[in-house]
Amino acid sequence: MAQLANDCFAYSGESLTVSEARALIGDRMSPATGMETIALGLADGRILAADVVASLDVPPFDNAAVDGYAVRFADLDPDITTPLRLLGRQAAGGPAVRLDGTRGAVRIFTGAPVPEGFDTIAMQEDVAFKQGGVTIPSGLQKGANRRLAGEDMACGATVLTAGRRLGPAEIALMAALGKPDVTVRSRLRVALFSTGDEVVPPGVALRRGQVYDANRAMLLALLVRCGANVHDLGILPDRRDAVAAALHEAAASHDLLITSGGVSAGEEDHVRAAVAEAGSLIFWRLALKPGRPLAMGVVKGVPFIGLPGNPVAAFVTFTQVGRVALACLSGESRDPALPFEVRAGFSHRKPGGRRDYLRARLRLGPFGLEAVKHPADGSGIITSLTETDGFVELHETTLAVEVGDRVGFLPYTALF
Repeated sequence: MAQLANDCFAYSGESLTVSEARALIGDRMSPATGMETIALGLADGRILAADVVASLDVPPFDNAAVDGYAVRFADLDPDITTPLRLLGRQAAGGPAVRLDGTRGAVRIFTGAPVPEGFDTIAMQEDVAFKQGGVTIPSGLQKGANRRLAGEDMACGATVLTAGRRLGPAEIALMAALGKPDVTVRSRLRVALFSTGDEVVPPGVALRRGQVYDANRAMLLALLVRCGANVHDLGILPDRRDAVAAALHEAAASHDLLITSGGVSAGEEDHVRAAVAEAGSLIFWRLALKPGRPLAMGVVKGVPFIGLPGNPVAAFVTFTQVGRVALACLSGESRDPALPFEVRAGFSHRKPGGRRDYLRARLRLGPFGLEAVKHPADGSGIITSLTETDGFVELHETTLAVEVGDRVGFLPYTALF
């Protein structure tokens, strides 16, 4: 479990920039979970707990990259075709061909070990046949079509570092090293709440003034995609004592506490006060849009994140700041996603000192790929997420965007 002292932060009450919030999280949060060894086939999406060092060369021997004929480069004429006797046949996984140094060629298949003393492979489609032998074309380079032992991974090399999120490629790499299992970080235990007397779960009949809870389902999906073990603890009422008690109880068995709603400055927003009562507040406001009211704190040594109540604001603050905390606590080495440049298909004005995340879709315009801003900017408009492909990220120093300007685009798929 994460152990952060309740007084290890000085809360100034000032708005932090996104970069300042990320840096604060990175400096103060460390892995909150232990380690476990699991079967390699179950490791997709898990966080590697220890470096992987190659225990053998991959490939373990020189082998053929194509079906063809193995030859000694020294036996070839560089300017004209070279006739050679056919000395034998080497199949992948078959017994090694034993040769006595006689000049000639060996029929070889992809993946088969190159016979000792041979160093070059001619592709079968380039070779002419004649009685008892083959004719090798001119122009072959020494070592052509040969995979060298250890050219992929050399024995003793560190090929994966701790903190990496494992995917199909990493699993293939470890399988190629003969590893049946892998040591990973245990899944982060996250307690998830929604807040608000007006919020009800889907499936319940709405009364006047009530809305369905979209945030908890969205955040549950985001957390699962990030590899967390999530406990859905329902909806908390708009009462400071009830919120404080629930957070205090959840802190005893979780590594991270997350709520949505109730973190603004209204009379019915009790989450900040509840965190201060149950622990301490780290920061409250961020200089970003949408999602300015983001609270972070500590309850009984366990980190707390209070996301805004509007769904788009909750999505933005989780993916841009909360995701950093999740990575730190999970032991994951992860930098924020880098935007790629596209052409702006819109105009926009914003104040300085604030980072904006504009929802946009991509299209192929006459001058290349361009981003088109969604017409609705409201932080509660969920269709502005479903009808777009990602965010245009406008940094604090940007004051205006005009049609044709180059802007940074963050696909949603890169944020989890």
